Amino acid sequence: MYQKQDFNASEAEGAAPGGARRPLEFDGDAGSARSKWVAALLALMVIGWMASGYVLPAPPEQAAAPVQPVEAVAVAVRDSRAEEVTRIFTAEGQAQPDRRAAIRSETGGEVAEIVARKGDMLEAGAVVARLSTREQEARVTQAREAVARAQREFDNAQSLLDRGVATQDRVTDARSDLAAAEAQLTQAEEAAEAAVIRAPFSGRLDALSLDEGEFVAAGAEIGTMLDSDPLTVVIQVPQQALSRIEPGQVAQVEFITGETREGEVSYVSADAASETRTFEAEITVPNPDGALASGLSAQIRVPTGTMRAHFVSPAILSLGTDGTLGVKTVDAEDTVVFHPVAVERAQTDGVWVSGLPDEARLITVGQGFVSHGEKVAPSTETARLADVAEAEAPAGLESPQ
Repeated sequence: MYQKQDFNASEAEGAAPGGARRPLEFDGDAGSARSKWVAALLALMVIGWMASGYVLPAPPEQAAAPVQPVEAVAVAVRDSRAEEVTRIFTAEGQAQPDRRAAIRSETGGEVAEIVARKGDMLEAGAVVARLSTREQEARVTQAREAVARAQREFDNAQSLLDRGVATQDRVTDARSDLAAAEAQLTQAEEAAEAAVIRAPFSGRLDALSLDEGEFVAAGAEIGTMLDSDPLTVVIQVPQQALSRIEPGQVAQVEFITGETREGEVSYVSADAASETRTFEAEITVPNPDGALASGLSAQIRVPTGTMRAHFVSPAILSLGTDGTLGVKTVDAEDTVVFHPVAVERAQTDGVWVSGLPDEARLITVGQGFVSHGEKVAPSTETARLADVAEAEAPAGLESPQ
């Protein structure tokens, strides 16, 4: 350890002969010599490092490996050309009778006779049943006697007036009594007629709940009449198809029973249902033989014009990134193009779609592995099928030419 020594400037510098000052000297200091050696060593190391680049040059950098191009996905395509097809609107509905009415008894009484049976075809006014009319007939007889009496009184008053014996007031009173008696007779006869229950219109007696001897209250429902010629099939038309449906159009109606009839659009509502936002439409279907029952489910097909569309297999339909239904095609530069489409008609072997150009190369195999804008290696369906057949052929056998 070094020991700290106190000294002043005059002692350190010393006095030169004749009183002059002499400078400080450190030649004998050990620390000063060591610093010089360290500085020299560092300088030699820096010079050696700088010179190493010339003496021992760095090995040359290896050239970067070339980027291998991405191989295009192989897909099968089919040339398709749009055709002129009939645009069909389809919907499902339910058949309803042209008229349905409840049969009610206009008066109360005991069932005396049942004339018709359930399922009978009746003409308008045909008798369904008769109630007991004993009370009504008695009232009719009484009313007739009252009319006859009032008629005699009127005749006598008129005769006396003609002879100058009676006054005009007596004739007027007699005429009023006669009119009242005739009114009572009319009411009694109508009450007797009301005891006969009749069909309100021509049609089928679809329901009847009466038994002979049963008492029926006035206004009670005793049966149902249906007029099913024509039938009315009610359907719902969505908003986007409303402009295509109008009264007078011909419609093909296929009932769930398998029977097909031709009908006509007879009504289209102008007010959308608040729950479904659809518009009610009615299809009138002739049913002269009554073979079609009301309530049957039916599928409606209404031709609404022509359009150009492509016939494709449902298997090639795909969804876009936003969930849009579409078809993938390949353009002239072998790039995938996604076209949104709409299904216009459906058949058992395929569908007709609109939204594609008149001529297109449809991707039929591999569409699920490519995206819009991607480069592909297309080949026709026939060529691809031949390659697959050759690859699957057993060894030692030649593929057929």
